[in-house]
Amino acid sequence: MSPFGGFDMPIQYTNITDEHNAVRNEVGVFDVSHMGEVRITGPEAYKFVSHIFTNDVTGAPDGQIFYGMMCYENGGTVDDLLVYKVNDNEYFLVINASNIDKDVAWIKDNAEGFDVKVENESDYYGEVAVQGPKAEKVLQEILNLPIEDIAFYNFKTYDKDGENIIVSRTGYTGEDGFEVYGSHAFIQHLWDQLIQAGVKPCGLGCRDTLRFEVGLPLYGDELSADISPIEASLSMFVKLDKPEFIGKDALAKQKTEGVKRRIVGIELEGNAIPRHGYPVEIDGVKVGEITTGYRSISTGKSVAMAMIDKPNDKLGTKVEVRIRKKVFPATVVKKRFYDKNYKK
Repeated sequence: MSPFGGFDMPIQYTNITDEHNAVRNEVGVFDVSHMGEVRITGPEAYKFVSHIFTNDVTGAPDGQIFYGMMCYENGGTVDDLLVYKVNDNEYFLVINASNIDKDVAWIKDNAEGFDVKVENESDYYGEVAVQGPKAEKVLQEILNLPIEDIAFYNFKTYDKDGENIIVSRTGYTGEDGFEVYGSHAFIQHLWDQLIQAGVKPCGLGCRDTLRFEVGLPLYGDELSADISPIEASLSMFVKLDKPEFIGKDALAKQKTEGVKRRIVGIELEGNAIPRHGYPVEIDGVKVGEITTGYRSISTGKSVAMAMIDKPNDKLGTKVEVRIRKKVFPATVVKKRFYDKNYKK
């Protein structure tokens, strides 16, 4: 167990490798009740969400989910999040645990002048993420609901055991899977049912190795108040052809003029393991640093994501990673080290 975002969180139940492989090959369950949930309602809910969110929710059907960021005026990232569209007058935002208080305060500050209600529902909701190729089969048998009908990045609300629950086809592992939101009592009972069904419990350790292998960012590593979505190589989630949103001018300038640094992938020769904060060098001169690094469980390679100064971010560029007093040869590669296996 370890402190994380104000919670005591399990790093591992057995070991990180076993839990990682369970999700890649079969099914695992994560208790992610620490995540934050904010509900935006009112006649101007769509207008307000568009104002604070980099992605474009315009014209989306009810039940669709969007990934994107909330940004400061200077383009720095407040948080990355999921936006669930209930309808034009109601949106459900899922934010990172370590940012709940900051995010809610920022959202409420920026809601002034909009006809909306902002409700922090983080204390009410528990959440589990059931992930892996067998997730649909196992969860459907337990819930006895037609969840096979839920498309990727969509959700449905169900009446179950006397309460409304949310089931979405989302996750942060690169595998097919679902996230289920409900009261803490409901989620605790669901957890027990999943464990009794033989689903492997998984901790924060493999949650990090899984998301990292498929190039998904972690706030505090690849995104922060000092790292914009453009610098994080997440431009596809910044829609500049939508109405004004906070940070749009700064992000448009970065897209037009280019940025001085960018998150890239790096593959090391040999077995040395790069860690967060290790310098990346060329001919003894620092050109960047590691944001996340591991010996990839699924590929067996020593790989990392790193913030690198341009023009050293080009694919194939030869660099060195300094690990204590030694330097190890490495090459800039795509930051997706393992192919995602989402349900089409």
